[in-house]
Amino acid sequence: MPSNLIPSRDRKVVVIGQGYVGLPVAMRAVEVGFSVVGIDIDERRVAGLQQGVSYVDDISNDTLSAALASGAYVASHEYSVAADFDFAVITVPTPLKDSHPDLTYIEEAAAALAPHVRPGATVVLESTTYPGTTVELFVPILEQGSGLSAETDFHVGYSPERIDPGNPTFGFVNTPKVVSGHGSAALDSVDAFYSTLVDRTVRVATPAEAELTKLIENTFRHVNIALVNELATFAHQLGVDIWQAIDAAATKPFGYMKFTPGPGVGGHCLPVDPSYLSWQVRRKLGKQFRFVELANDVNDHMPDYVVQRSQAMLNAIERSIKGSKIMLVGLAYKANTGDIRESPALRLIELLLDLGANLTGVDSHVEEYRWPRGVAVGELTEQSVSEQHLVIVLTQHSDVDLDPLRSTSTLVLDTKNLLPGTGAQPL
Repeated sequence: MPSNLIPSRDRKVVVIGQGYVGLPVAMRAVEVGFSVVGIDIDERRVAGLQQGVSYVDDISNDTLSAALASGAYVASHEYSVAADFDFAVITVPTPLKDSHPDLTYIEEAAAALAPHVRPGATVVLESTTYPGTTVELFVPILEQGSGLSAETDFHVGYSPERIDPGNPTFGFVNTPKVVSGHGSAALDSVDAFYSTLVDRTVRVATPAEAELTKLIENTFRHVNIALVNELATFAHQLGVDIWQAIDAAATKPFGYMKFTPGPGVGGHCLPVDPSYLSWQVRRKLGKQFRFVELANDVNDHMPDYVVQRSQAMLNAIERSIKGSKIMLVGLAYKANTGDIRESPALRLIELLLDLGANLTGVDSHVEEYRWPRGVAVGELTEQSVSEQHLVIVLTQHSDVDLDPLRSTSTLVLDTKNLLPGTGAQPL
């Protein structure tokens, strides 16, 4: 069981990476009573944070400004501010590069933090990665840079992030937190720390089990989304309403979980995490993780299917995609966030631009400097819709009124089935 830990301003928490995962962790640590330093290598992001501007939808400007005003939170791009820390949490990106895991950000964060590790400190990795990363890669970097031993001088653990941006029901505090440690003392320290931040922790024996936990969660979603995406393409060809069938199946109170089709998968997790597991299985065992590879193939090609449907709709009115005005509603990968990482909209934009379309996007959540090139910024109004040849609904943000699409004569492809009973064509 974890020892009692009482947060205080005398205890310093460093959170490396101030994005969709790191900033909520930092704000919660301030709230419970720690002194917190948020480090991010993006100087533009840090400058905004220092001015009280949050680009994470789950953290309001007021919350951030209050943390700054209290003196309990400092944002910086310099690792020197990490000196004398008690707890450090690393929440940096782990993207794919040429279909291989890219752990550069983890390696750089560990190397930069290591000189500030002192006896008794606890360092936790939250970035999604393959089983073995914490012990085989992360710990040696910390030991080499600090001159200390992880199992005798300081503690290291892994706790997979479970942040779901924009989720109104489950946030950082009320989502159970899986915790692990490199050794029993480390597990106790990691558990004690997170027990001050969240309602419930779930202990697992080693970092490898915790690393695999995260990959299981997202591989499960990835595979099931691929299933309904492929079903959607077949159902359309068969003249069957996939959405009615899914709703009917969801009435079964056991043995079924509802997943719905869409234009693809996005964010950091689904397009990336299962591939980490597939890569490790291939590297360590010499085997193929066939479910993941098949799911990747299906989900990666959903934007191509959206283009095919768009072509068919425009052909019906004797138009080609080339020269057509097409509006994309919702560019972020999910509702009520500005997260455009790996969004299927990006691949769809690339395909449509290659075919000569004139594109307009509607998404107030996406920051200006992240806005895709070649896409004009627009608003969803009756006038703007009437000027288009086709509107494609990709994501529904709560601040977007879809009424202009309900009775328009403009073609509408609804990839989320948000406009049933109208002239819009569902995916």
